[in-house]
Amino acid sequence: VTTQSIPLGPAASQIAIKQLGTNGGGFFNVNSAHPLENPTALSNFFELLAILLIPAATCWMYGEMVKDRRQGWAILAAMTAIFVVLLASTAVFEQAGNPRLDTVSIGDAASPTAVAIDQHASDLQSGGNMEGKETRFGIANSALWATATTAASNGSVNSMHDSYTPLGGLIPMWLMQLGEVVYGGVGCGLYGMLLFVIIGVFVAGLMVGRTPEYLGKKIEPFEMKMASVAILMPCALVLVGAAVAVVWPPDFGGAGGTSNPGAHGFSQILYALSSASNNNGSAFAGLSANTTFYNTLLGLVMFFARFGVLIPVLAIAGSLAGKNQTPNSSGTLPTHTPLFVVLLIAVVIVVGALTFIPALALGPIVEQLQLHN
Repeated sequence: VTTQSIPLGPAASQIAIKQLGTNGGGFFNVNSAHPLENPTALSNFFELLAILLIPAATCWMYGEMVKDRRQGWAILAAMTAIFVVLLASTAVFEQAGNPRLDTVSIGDAASPTAVAIDQHASDLQSGGNMEGKETRFGIANSALWATATTAASNGSVNSMHDSYTPLGGLIPMWLMQLGEVVYGGVGCGLYGMLLFVIIGVFVAGLMVGRTPEYLGKKIEPFEMKMASVAILMPCALVLVGAAVAVVWPPDFGGAGGTSNPGAHGFSQILYALSSASNNNGSAFAGLSANTTFYNTLLGLVMFFARFGVLIPVLAIAGSLAGKNQTPNSSGTLPTHTPLFVVLLIAVVIVVGALTFIPALALGPIVEQLQLHN
Protein backbone atom coordinates (compact mmCIF):
# COMPACT_ATOMS: atom_id res chain seq x y z
CA VAL A 1 0.00 0.00 0.00
CA THR A 2 1.36 3.37 -1.02
CA THR A 3 0.48 6.48 0.95
CA GLN A 4 0.54 9.89 -0.72
CA SER A 5 0.64 13.10 1.32
CA ILE A 6 -1.25 15.95 -0.33
CA PRO A 7 -0.90 19.51 1.01
CA LEU A 8 -4.23 21.10 1.81
CA GLY A 9 -5.26 24.74 1.67
CA PRO A 10 -7.23 27.36 -0.28
CA ALA A 11 -5.64 26.45 -3.62
CA ALA A 12 -8.63 27.24 -5.86
CA SER A 13 -9.17 30.76 -4.53
CA GLN A 14 -5.47 31.56 -4.76
CA ILE A 15 -5.27 30.30 -8.36
CA ALA A 16 -8.07 32.64 -9.45
CA ILE A 17 -6.29 35.57 -7.81
CA LYS A 18 -2.87 34.73 -9.22
CA GLN A 19 -4.16 34.34 -12.79
CA LEU A 20 -6.50 37.33 -12.95
CA GLY A 21 -4.04 39.49 -11.04
CA THR A 22 -1.08 38.32 -13.15
CA ASN A 23 0.90 37.25 -10.11
CA GLY A 24 2.02 33.75 -11.02
CA GLY A 25 2.99 32.25 -7.69
CA GLY A 26 1.52 28.76 -7.46
CA PHE A 27 0.06 27.11 -4.38
CA PHE A 28 2.06 23.98 -5.24
CA ASN A 29 5.74 23.98 -6.05
CA VAL A 30 5.31 22.97 -9.69
CA ASN A 31 2.75 25.74 -10.18
CA SER A 32 0.08 25.22 -12.82
CA ALA A 33 1.60 21.90 -13.90
CA HIS A 34 0.22 20.32 -10.70
CA PRO A 35 -2.90 18.18 -11.31
CA LEU A 36 -4.62 19.59 -8.20
CA GLU A 37 -4.05 23.14 -9.43
CA ASN A 38 -4.68 22.60 -13.14
CA PRO A 39 -6.19 19.14 -13.70
CA THR A 40 -7.67 19.21 -17.22
CA ALA A 41 -7.48 20.90 -20.60
CA LEU A 42 -10.65 22.83 -19.66
CA SER A 43 -9.11 24.26 -16.47
CA ASN A 44 -5.99 25.02 -18.52
CA PHE A 45 -8.09 27.03 -20.99
CA PHE A 46 -9.83 29.11 -18.33
CA GLU A 47 -6.58 29.82 -16.49
CA LEU A 48 -4.97 30.92 -19.76
CA LEU A 49 -7.99 33.12 -20.49
CA ALA A 50 -7.66 34.69 -17.04
CA ILE A 51 -4.02 35.59 -17.73
CA LEU A 52 -4.87 37.65 -20.82
CA LEU A 53 -8.41 38.80 -20.03
CA ILE A 54 -7.78 42.02 -18.09
CA PRO A 55 -4.60 43.12 -19.94
CA ALA A 56 -6.37 42.77 -23.30
CA ALA A 57 -9.49 44.52 -21.97
CA THR A 58 -7.41 47.55 -20.94
CA CYS A 59 -6.92 48.32 -24.64
CA TRP A 60 -10.68 48.66 -25.07
CA MET A 61 -10.83 50.72 -21.86
CA TYR A 62 -8.13 53.00 -23.25
CA GLY A 63 -10.17 53.61 -26.40
CA GLU A 64 -13.14 54.57 -24.25
CA MET A 65 -11.04 56.92 -22.11
CA VAL A 66 -9.62 58.84 -25.08
CA LYS A 67 -13.06 58.81 -26.77
CA ASP A 68 -11.77 56.96 -29.82
CA ARG A 69 -12.13 53.20 -29.71
CA ARG A 70 -10.02 52.86 -32.85
CA GLN A 71 -6.94 53.84 -30.82
CA GLY A 72 -7.51 50.95 -28.46
CA TRP A 73 -8.19 48.49 -31.27
CA ALA A 74 -4.98 49.53 -33.04
CA ILE A 75 -2.89 48.83 -29.93
CA LEU A 76 -4.66 45.51 -29.37
CA ALA A 77 -4.07 44.55 -33.01
CA ALA A 78 -0.33 45.22 -32.69
CA MET A 79 -0.14 43.15 -29.49
CA THR A 80 -2.09 40.27 -31.00
CA ALA A 81 -0.06 40.17 -34.22
CA ILE A 82 3.21 39.85 -32.28
CA PHE A 83 1.69 37.28 -29.93
CA VAL A 84 0.32 35.01 -32.66
CA VAL A 85 3.58 34.91 -34.62
CA LEU A 86 5.72 34.16 -31.57
CA LEU A 87 3.25 31.58 -30.26
CA ALA A 88 3.32 29.72 -33.57
CA SER A 89 7.13 29.85 -33.59
CA THR A 90 7.36 28.39 -30.08
CA ALA A 91 5.02 25.54 -31.00
CA VAL A 92 7.00 24.79 -34.17
CA PHE A 93 10.35 24.72 -32.35
CA GLU A 94 8.99 22.46 -29.61
CA GLN A 95 7.31 20.12 -32.09
CA ALA A 96 10.59 19.80 -34.01
CA GLY A 97 12.29 18.41 -30.92
CA ASN A 98 16.00 17.79 -30.43
CA PRO A 99 17.86 16.90 -33.65
CA ARG A 100 20.41 14.88 -31.69
CA LEU A 101 17.78 12.30 -30.77
CA ASP A 102 17.49 11.40 -34.46
CA THR A 103 20.94 9.79 -34.31
CA VAL A 104 20.73 8.08 -30.91
CA SER A 105 22.03 4.49 -30.86
CA ILE A 106 23.72 2.26 -28.31
CA GLY A 107 25.97 -0.68 -29.06
CA ASP A 108 26.58 -2.27 -32.44
CA ALA A 109 24.58 -0.46 -35.12
CA ALA A 110 23.84 -3.84 -36.74
CA SER A 111 22.38 -5.34 -33.59
CA PRO A 112 18.60 -5.58 -33.00
CA THR A 113 19.03 -3.56 -29.79
CA ALA A 114 20.53 -0.59 -31.61
CA VAL A 115 17.80 -0.70 -34.25
CA ALA A 116 15.13 -0.77 -31.55
CA ILE A 117 16.69 2.19 -29.74
CA ASP A 118 16.91 4.18 -32.99
CA GLN A 119 13.25 3.48 -33.64
CA HIS A 120 12.32 4.49 -30.08
CA ALA A 121 14.17 7.81 -30.47
CA SER A 122 12.34 8.41 -33.73
CA ASP A 123 9.01 7.78 -32.01
CA LEU A 124 9.88 10.28 -29.29
CA GLN A 125 10.74 12.90 -31.89
CA SER A 126 7.43 12.39 -33.67
CA GLY A 127 5.76 13.63 -30.50
CA GLY A 128 8.00 16.68 -30.24
CA ASN A 129 10.02 17.80 -27.23
CA MET A 130 7.93 16.52 -24.31
CA GLU A 131 10.64 16.88 -21.67
CA GLY A 132 9.36 19.03 -18.81
CA LYS A 133 5.78 19.00 -20.11
CA GLU A 134 2.59 17.35 -18.87
CA THR A 135 1.15 14.74 -21.23
CA ARG A 136 -2.37 16.00 -20.54
CA PHE A 137 -1.41 19.35 -22.08
CA GLY A 138 1.07 18.37 -24.78
CA ILE A 139 3.11 20.66 -27.01
CA ALA A 140 0.33 23.05 -28.07
CA ASN A 141 -1.06 23.95 -24.63
CA SER A 142 2.41 24.10 -23.10
CA ALA A 143 3.69 26.45 -25.80
CA LEU A 144 0.53 28.57 -25.51
CA TRP A 145 0.96 28.92 -21.75
CA ALA A 146 4.69 29.68 -21.98
CA THR A 147 3.99 32.41 -24.54
CA ALA A 148 1.01 33.88 -22.69
CA THR A 149 2.63 33.94 -19.25
CA THR A 150 5.70 35.81 -20.52
CA ALA A 151 3.75 38.08 -22.88
CA ALA A 152 1.74 39.10 -19.83
CA SER A 153 3.41 39.85 -16.49
CA ASN A 154 2.07 36.61 -15.06
CA GLY A 155 4.88 34.17 -14.35
CA SER A 156 2.81 31.03 -13.78
CA VAL A 157 3.91 27.95 -15.74
CA ASN A 158 2.38 24.62 -16.74
CA SER A 159 5.67 23.29 -18.13
CA MET A 160 9.34 23.78 -17.30
CA HIS A 161 10.89 26.39 -19.58
CA ASP A 162 14.37 25.10 -18.76
CA SER A 163 13.50 21.92 -20.72
CA TYR A 164 12.40 23.74 -23.88
CA THR A 165 14.48 23.60 -27.02
CA PRO A 166 16.95 26.51 -27.25
CA LEU A 167 14.84 28.52 -29.71
CA GLY A 168 11.61 27.45 -28.02
CA GLY A 169 12.95 28.90 -24.75
CA LEU A 170 14.28 32.00 -26.49
CA ILE A 171 10.81 33.27 -27.38
CA PRO A 172 9.35 33.41 -23.84
CA MET A 173 12.58 35.08 -22.74
CA TRP A 174 12.38 37.63 -25.54
CA LEU A 175 8.73 38.41 -24.82
CA MET A 176 9.81 39.51 -21.34
CA GLN A 177 12.73 41.47 -22.74
CA LEU A 178 10.37 43.41 -25.01
CA GLY A 179 9.04 44.91 -21.79
CA GLU A 180 5.99 42.63 -21.62
CA VAL A 181 4.07 45.05 -23.81
CA VAL A 182 2.27 42.23 -25.64
CA TYR A 183 -0.83 42.40 -23.42
CA GLY A 184 1.42 42.71 -20.35
CA GLY A 185 0.19 42.91 -16.78
CA VAL A 186 -2.91 44.62 -15.44
CA GLY A 187 -2.29 48.16 -16.71
CA CYS A 188 1.48 48.01 -17.08
CA GLY A 189 1.28 46.30 -20.48
CA LEU A 190 -0.82 49.15 -21.84
CA TYR A 191 1.40 51.97 -20.64
CA GLY A 192 4.45 50.00 -21.79
CA MET A 193 3.03 49.80 -25.30
CA LEU A 194 2.10 53.49 -25.18
CA LEU A 195 5.79 54.26 -24.69
CA PHE A 196 6.47 52.50 -27.98
CA VAL A 197 3.56 54.42 -29.53
CA ILE A 198 5.29 57.65 -28.57
CA ILE A 199 8.55 56.41 -30.10
CA GLY A 200 6.68 55.34 -33.24
CA VAL A 201 4.94 58.69 -33.59
CA PHE A 202 8.26 60.47 -33.15
CA VAL A 203 9.94 58.31 -35.84
CA ALA A 204 7.05 58.96 -38.23
CA GLY A 205 7.27 62.68 -37.51
CA LEU A 206 10.95 62.69 -38.46
CA MET A 207 10.11 60.96 -41.74
CA VAL A 208 7.64 63.60 -42.85
CA GLY A 209 9.35 66.60 -41.24
CA ARG A 210 6.55 67.50 -38.83
CA THR A 211 6.36 67.89 -35.08
CA PRO A 212 5.02 64.51 -33.92
CA GLU A 213 1.58 64.48 -32.32
CA TYR A 214 -0.44 61.83 -30.53
CA LEU A 215 -4.13 62.32 -29.76
CA GLY A 216 -3.73 66.03 -30.46
CA LYS A 217 -0.82 66.49 -28.03
CA LYS A 218 2.63 67.41 -29.34
CA ILE A 219 5.41 64.95 -28.57
CA GLU A 220 8.39 67.10 -27.66
CA PRO A 221 11.92 66.47 -26.32
CA PHE A 222 10.79 65.95 -22.72
CA GLU A 223 8.37 63.17 -23.65
CA MET A 224 11.01 61.50 -25.81
CA LYS A 225 13.60 61.61 -23.05
CA MET A 226 11.21 60.11 -20.53
CA ALA A 227 10.06 57.40 -22.98
CA SER A 228 13.67 56.53 -23.75
CA VAL A 229 14.54 56.24 -20.06
CA ALA A 230 11.49 54.06 -19.37
CA ILE A 231 12.27 51.69 -22.26
CA LEU A 232 16.03 51.49 -21.74
CA MET A 233 16.09 51.18 -17.94
CA PRO A 234 14.84 47.55 -17.76
CA CYS A 235 17.02 46.61 -20.75
CA ALA A 236 20.13 48.01 -19.11
CA LEU A 237 19.38 46.29 -15.82
CA VAL A 238 18.96 42.91 -17.56
CA LEU A 239 22.21 43.17 -19.49
CA VAL A 240 24.30 44.69 -16.71
CA GLY A 241 22.85 42.24 -14.16
CA ALA A 242 23.62 39.27 -16.41
CA ALA A 243 27.16 40.54 -16.95
CA VAL A 244 27.70 40.90 -13.19
CA ALA A 245 26.35 37.38 -12.57
CA VAL A 246 28.63 35.86 -15.20
CA VAL A 247 31.83 37.44 -13.88
CA TRP A 248 30.93 36.97 -10.20
CA PRO A 249 33.03 34.24 -8.49
CA PRO A 250 31.15 30.92 -8.93
CA ASP A 251 31.78 29.94 -5.30
CA PHE A 252 29.72 32.97 -4.20
CA GLY A 253 26.88 32.65 -6.71
CA GLY A 254 27.05 33.81 -10.30
CA ALA A 255 27.68 30.99 -12.75
CA GLY A 256 27.95 28.60 -9.81
CA GLY A 257 24.17 28.76 -9.44
CA THR A 258 23.46 27.30 -12.87
CA SER A 259 22.59 23.64 -13.34
CA ASN A 260 24.16 23.54 -16.80
CA PRO A 261 27.50 24.86 -18.03
CA GLY A 262 28.07 26.87 -21.16
CA ALA A 263 25.37 28.47 -23.30
CA HIS A 264 22.41 26.95 -21.48
CA GLY A 265 23.74 28.15 -18.13
CA PHE A 266 24.00 31.66 -19.54
CA SER A 267 20.40 31.36 -20.75
CA GLN A 268 19.32 30.49 -17.21
CA ILE A 269 21.02 33.63 -15.86
CA LEU A 270 19.68 35.86 -18.65
CA TYR A 271 16.14 34.50 -18.14
CA ALA A 272 16.27 35.18 -14.39
CA LEU A 273 17.36 38.79 -14.91
CA SER A 274 14.76 39.29 -17.66
CA SER A 275 12.03 37.92 -15.39
CA ALA A 276 13.03 40.09 -12.42
CA SER A 277 13.50 43.29 -14.41
CA ASN A 278 10.18 42.98 -16.24
CA ASN A 279 8.02 41.93 -13.28
CA ASN A 280 7.30 38.42 -14.56
CA GLY A 281 8.30 35.97 -11.85
CA SER A 282 8.73 32.81 -13.91
CA ALA A 283 12.06 31.00 -13.91
CA PHE A 284 14.05 28.71 -16.18
CA ALA A 285 13.82 26.17 -13.33
CA GLY A 286 17.52 25.44 -13.46
CA LEU A 287 19.07 28.37 -11.60
CA SER A 288 19.67 28.14 -7.85
CA ALA A 289 18.61 31.70 -7.13
CA ASN A 290 18.04 31.34 -3.38
CA THR A 291 21.51 32.60 -2.48
CA THR A 292 22.72 35.85 -0.97
CA PHE A 293 24.15 36.94 -4.31
CA TYR A 294 21.05 36.30 -6.42
CA ASN A 295 18.60 37.50 -3.77
CA THR A 296 20.49 40.79 -3.61
CA LEU A 297 21.04 41.17 -7.35
CA LEU A 298 17.50 40.26 -8.39
CA GLY A 299 16.01 42.37 -5.60
CA LEU A 300 17.94 45.45 -6.71
CA VAL A 301 17.01 44.85 -10.35
CA MET A 302 13.32 44.54 -9.44
CA PHE A 303 13.40 47.74 -7.38
CA PHE A 304 15.11 49.96 -9.94
CA ALA A 305 13.22 48.48 -12.90
CA ARG A 306 9.84 49.19 -11.28
CA PHE A 307 10.53 52.81 -10.43
CA GLY A 308 12.71 53.35 -13.51
CA VAL A 309 9.60 52.82 -15.63
CA LEU A 310 6.81 54.12 -13.43
CA ILE A 311 8.33 57.54 -12.72
CA PRO A 312 9.01 58.46 -16.39
CA VAL A 313 5.54 57.22 -17.38
CA LEU A 314 3.91 59.44 -14.76
CA ALA A 315 6.10 62.34 -15.91
CA ILE A 316 4.90 61.85 -19.50
CA ALA A 317 1.28 61.68 -18.37
CA GLY A 318 1.62 64.92 -16.40
CA SER A 319 3.35 66.69 -19.27
CA LEU A 320 0.76 65.67 -21.86
CA ALA A 321 -2.13 66.51 -19.55
CA GLY A 322 -0.86 70.06 -19.24
CA LYS A 323 -0.70 70.65 -23.01
CA ASN A 324 -3.40 72.16 -25.16
CA GLN A 325 -5.22 70.02 -27.70
CA THR A 326 -4.01 70.59 -31.26
CA PRO A 327 -6.65 70.20 -34.02
CA ASN A 328 -5.93 67.50 -36.59
CA SER A 329 -4.73 68.64 -40.00
CA SER A 330 -3.87 67.03 -43.32
CA GLY A 331 -0.36 66.41 -42.03
CA THR A 332 -1.43 64.65 -38.84
CA LEU A 333 -0.40 60.98 -38.71
CA PRO A 334 -3.44 58.77 -38.09
CA THR A 335 -2.64 56.43 -35.21
CA HIS A 336 -5.53 54.03 -35.72
CA THR A 337 -4.76 52.71 -39.21
CA PRO A 338 -3.19 49.39 -40.30
CA LEU A 339 -0.13 51.36 -41.45
CA PHE A 340 0.47 52.67 -37.94
CA VAL A 341 -0.08 49.18 -36.48
CA VAL A 342 2.72 47.89 -38.75
CA LEU A 343 4.95 50.81 -37.71
CA LEU A 344 4.27 50.13 -34.04
CA ILE A 345 5.10 46.43 -34.42
CA ALA A 346 8.32 47.33 -36.23
CA VAL A 347 9.39 49.71 -33.45
CA VAL A 348 8.74 47.09 -30.75
CA ILE A 349 10.62 44.36 -32.63
CA VAL A 350 13.55 46.54 -33.71
CA VAL A 351 14.14 47.95 -30.22
CA GLY A 352 13.98 44.47 -28.72
CA ALA A 353 16.18 42.93 -31.39
CA LEU A 354 18.87 45.59 -31.33
CA THR A 355 19.04 45.48 -27.54
CA PHE A 356 19.08 41.76 -26.82
CA ILE A 357 20.19 39.85 -29.94
CA PRO A 358 23.88 39.97 -28.90
CA ALA A 359 23.04 38.50 -25.48
CA LEU A 360 20.65 35.92 -26.96
CA ALA A 361 23.38 34.94 -29.41
CA LEU A 362 25.56 33.91 -26.45
CA GLY A 363 22.77 31.77 -24.96
CA PRO A 364 19.91 30.09 -26.83
CA ILE A 365 21.10 30.86 -30.37
CA VAL A 366 24.57 29.34 -29.93
CA GLU A 367 23.01 26.43 -28.02
CA GLN A 368 20.73 25.72 -30.99
CA LEU A 369 23.73 25.74 -33.30
CA GLN A 370 25.54 23.31 -31.00
CA LEU A 371 22.69 20.81 -31.40
CA HIS A 372 23.49 20.52 -35.09
CA ASN A 373 27.25 19.93 -34.60
